[in-house]
Amino acid sequence: MPRAKRSTRRKDFRTKTLKAAKGYSLTKGKLNRSAQEAVEKAGVYAYVGRRQKKRDFRALWIARINAACRQSGVSYSRFISGLKKGGIDLNRKMLAMIAADDEAAFRELVAQSKAALERG
Repeated sequence: MPRAKRSTRRKDFRTKTLKAAKGYSLTKGKLNRSAQEAVEKAGVYAYVGRRQKKRDFRALWIARINAACRQSGVSYSRFISGLKKGGIDLNRKMLAMIAADDEAAFRELVAQSKAALERG
């Protein structure tokens, strides 16, 4: 029989894996092999989810800005184009907050955007 020379590494690895898999159902939270697979898969989902979160929030901000733009009589794309031509550098998160919280300020931004579009 070969000599085992892993010291405490094997136990530490299993402990770490099972601690990460705590609360998983059936064998995924109890047996090392199942737990390791479940933890790896969970890590992949977490990684993907962090990127999807950014996409989802950007889509939400754009939807809010678009709704406010339509109330002011301009499309989202024309509004953004006008802001760029007018040199107004606000990100979509800030624009969405302004649209939701301060209608007067947003109408002013729309007016500046329209003016910049007319100037060419």
